[in-house]
Amino acid sequence: MTSLASTQTTDIQPIRPSALSAKLAMALLLAALADFLLYGRRIGLSLVILAVAIACASLLANRAALDFRRAVTGGAIVALGLVPAIEELNTLSLLILVAALTIALLLATNPETTGLGDRARALRNLVLFGPFRFFPDALQVCNMSAFTRGIALWLMPVALSTVFVALFAAANPVIEQWVSLLNPKVIFEYVSVRRVLFWTLMLALVWPFIHVRWRRKKVAAATETDVAEPLPPFVSPEFLGPSTILRSLILFNLLFAAQSILDGIYLWGHVALPDNVTYASYAHRGAYPLIATALLAAAFVLVAMRPGGPAEKSKVIRPLVYLWVGQNVLLVASSILRLDLYVDIYMLTYWRIAAFIWMGLVALGLVLIVTRIALNRSNQWLVGANLIALAIVLYGCSLVNFDAFIADYNVTHSREASGKGVQIDINYLLTLGPQALPAIDRAIALRPGASEGCLVSQRDRLVEQQRQDLAWRSWGFRSWRLQRRLDAQAETRSGSRLAG
Repeated sequence: MTSLASTQTTDIQPIRPSALSAKLAMALLLAALADFLLYGRRIGLSLVILAVAIACASLLANRAALDFRRAVTGGAIVALGLVPAIEELNTLSLLILVAALTIALLLATNPETTGLGDRARALRNLVLFGPFRFFPDALQVCNMSAFTRGIALWLMPVALSTVFVALFAAANPVIEQWVSLLNPKVIFEYVSVRRVLFWTLMLALVWPFIHVRWRRKKVAAATETDVAEPLPPFVSPEFLGPSTILRSLILFNLLFAAQSILDGIYLWGHVALPDNVTYASYAHRGAYPLIATALLAAAFVLVAMRPGGPAEKSKVIRPLVYLWVGQNVLLVASSILRLDLYVDIYMLTYWRIAAFIWMGLVALGLVLIVTRIALNRSNQWLVGANLIALAIVLYGCSLVNFDAFIADYNVTHSREASGKGVQIDINYLLTLGPQALPAIDRAIALRPGASEGCLVSQRDRLVEQQRQDLAWRSWGFRSWRLQRRLDAQAETRSGSRLAG
């Protein structure tokens, strides 16, 4: 695909199906190896073995484009990247291993990139766009007749719909029961939605190493001005054209409508749930998978409705996008309600407050996406608006006394104070620090039997910490307000004792 009047082009040309089929078979073998090594198992040395297999397969599949000396250097980098993962597989060693594989691939197969900026851009394109190239490349194995083009138009809608169904099944026990009824036990004894998604993910991840394509610069005779390509390098007309987007939106709206109707019946309407499904499990399970669903939906809308894209001006697609984003906002509202119901039973924590804030930001981001489409603004405007919203939220959070808020909420809504919910978790209140002292005193008053022993000594340590916080070097307005409140409570208690 070559940009119009541009000095930059890409080496994305049609490939003979016979040449591509061998690489596709190699990718399938690697996915099968990943299934054997990783799926449903504890991961350690198995990931190192898979990384070595990917490196060897990449060397074999791209031997024609290899530079020997640079390939040796790349092999040394891969070896160095394997050492931390062999020592101990953790987040850092995993990142080092991935970085080693990608850098080695760049050095061995792309000698044209010499500067640091060019290499960084090439690696960025590999990581961001490489996994998405598997599906359009795999379609080239077919002869792209009318029948296979029809399959291509439905490939992405069906694949993404499967992902959404899997997320809905994880979030909704009712949908999970429906999906289990649709799966014949014999066929799906080893094949499941999660396994299909795992294979799809593995194929997408290994494909950039098997079928390497780098963006290359060529000087055009007509002009020396760089012009941006109209589409990202992984997008083909059939893969993400108006027809595909229209089919996707129709399927997505139907799926989301089913989830919204179930939430309306069981979550908002409080209708009795089917057998073997408790209301607590229905409310709790859905919060985080539904947020993941909304984020995936937002990513699809941003790609499908990119500025200047063929779908942006469609009079049919645009209303479907608005409808779908509206359903996603309703989905986020349902997630917030689910989390609120769970907090009513199991009390408040920092992570649950963070989840509320995160869900609110996701809902706002969806609204801003609609605003960008409606006002024909750029993605840069959308990023700026989201950053401003994030800055305002973070600034507001810096002024909120979450320690005191969590402690007061948990004591007020505890079984001792309200007659429902769970008992006061004194140990958790003590971890919140001195700002929880007023709530801790209320909890001690509600549970007289717990006012002896180590609890009093732990409270005294918080009082001492509060006293140290009032020193001029560590003074804070919040600590000063707390001290005034504690002094007022002490005067009230002493006055009550004198009156008695």
